[in-house]
Amino acid sequence: MMSYPERLLGDLSVIIGTIALIVIIWGVFFCLAKWLHGEIFLRSLADSSTRREEIRRTLGSYILLGLEILIVADIIETVINPTIEEIAILGSIVLIRTVISFFLDREITQKDKIK
Repeated sequence: MMSYPERLLGDLSVIIGTIALIVIIWGVFFCLAKWLHGEIFLRSLADSSTRREEIRRTLGSYILLGLEILIVADIIETVINPTIEEIAILGSIVLIRTVISFFLDREITQKDKIK
């Protein structure tokens, strides 16, 4: 039977994970709406690639934020159940998400410098 703090941390981990997914899904819908608006109402081809790059950077920043929030949820989950297996899984997840975050952040930064 789980104690009250363990249940509380478990619920908190689920809530934080859900928030991360909401951030990512919101970013997808926001960028999709922005892209559709640009394709339907702003049809100038010269501006089209610049607009798409801006939308891509925006989506990347939403994904990056969502991944960082998911790492927090994983850390809380590992605090609740600190087995060697859970720690190894957390380490690999954090490593993969950190690599993805690094490359997304680098791409966003390079695109902003070009702009």
